[in-house]
Amino acid sequence: MSDSILKNIKKLVGLPEDYTPFDPDLILYINSALSTLAELGIGPPTGFAIQDDAAEWVDFLGDDLPLFNDVKTYVGLRVRILFDPPATSFHLAAMERQIEEHVWRISVKREDVDWVDPNPVVVEEV
Repeated sequence: MSDSILKNIKKLVGLPEDYTPFDPDLILYINSALSTLAELGIGPPTGFAIQDDAAEWVDFLGDDLPLFNDVKTYVGLRVRILFDPPATSFHLAAMERQIEEHVWRISVKREDVDWVDPNPVVVEEV
């Protein structure tokens, strides 16, 4: 399987890698999901967006292997709901719960590495 973000997501939504008519839509939805991840503190500090199938997961996550599968699944689920929404409300609700769980897991993993105290001790200079 390719490490291309776009090609991976195409596979998850059931499109062949070489079928390109929906690429602009998929790229928009992928970038939306990557933007949400950036707000959670995942990925490059300056943000990240793809433009074609050249961008790879390692470009977004670097060598942060513990996050790879959760991030891929999160992006795939977000894109799937936007690109090809489920036919039933039960299926949609199940997918939304999976997304919420992945957001929580991704946040916990990030906090293990990059936690910031919300109430820092202020030391006054003398």
